[in-house]
Amino acid sequence: MTILTLAENIGILSFALSGLLISYKERLDILGLFIIMFLTALGGGVVRDMLLGDPPYSFTHLLPVSMVLFVMAVGLFFKLHRNESLERNFWYILSDTLGLVSFAIAGAIVALKAGFNIYGVIFLSLITAIGGGTLRDVLLNQIPFFLKSEFYGSVAMIIGILVYILSMSDLLNPWTLLLLFAGGVALRLLAYYRGWHLPRI
Repeated sequence: MTILTLAENIGILSFALSGLLISYKERLDILGLFIIMFLTALGGGVVRDMLLGDPPYSFTHLLPVSMVLFVMAVGLFFKLHRNESLERNFWYILSDTLGLVSFAIAGAIVALKAGFNIYGVIFLSLITAIGGGTLRDVLLNQIPFFLKSEFYGSVAMIIGILVYILSMSDLLNPWTLLLLFAGGVALRLLAYYRGWHLPRI
């Protein structure tokens, strides 16, 4: 399994869980639950692949949707929502963070393979990380989460910059990506619990 595939799979599983918990909050039926999970977990990758002119991976391979269905079954069986608000739900906070960081890394790697410059790497990292959540929020008639949340989209952009720098320095390898993953998760969680925000207008 390549680093890219691993990052994608972690992102899919994590965002599928966060989509499941949001669906609980919105009291959606079973079809609505699946659609929201699908968009959250796979939407960013689909948008990224379309921008690159590639067939969306989620539509040419069985594994992505199968993972979404697996998370759906596990979440329903164990009742992971536990009637808590999303702001206090540990599983939501953790899954959303892992998905954000994993997809930001995956998007940056795909951009490097496509020969993008630093701006393209940052943009594709951001789109892959927040694209699915943005589609989900638009469908639910909400302001996209990354436009109002603590250091959310910013974390994805920082990861894109660092992946590019590592690549240009010939330091991009599984160990540096693991450190970047841990650092990204720590930064996002710290921003969440400390309530850090970019300056607001």
